[in-house]
Amino acid sequence: MSEPGAVEAFEAARIAFELGRSVRVRRERRGRSRTRLAEAAGITRSAVARFEAGGTVPTIPVPERLAHALDLEPVGRLAPRTSAA
Repeated sequence: MSEPGAVEAFEAARIAFELGRSVRVRRERRGRSRTRLAEAAGITRSAVARFEAGGTVPTIPVPERLAHALDLEPVGRLAPRTSAA
């Protein structure tokens, strides 16, 4: 983590992973396939797979489309950092 930008890259990857996991869990709970979700969101099945795996840092329209396809409300927020005690 001593390389320049390493902390920022790690944080971006963590956020992408958490977003992807939340979409996958919601999709599975609703009994939808990746193909059906992709069709409803207007993106490709491979894009859904990459998103769910956290393999890409998405632009804002992608999570918005997925949220709407899963009957979710996209909510963006910035929260204060918690300090490690």
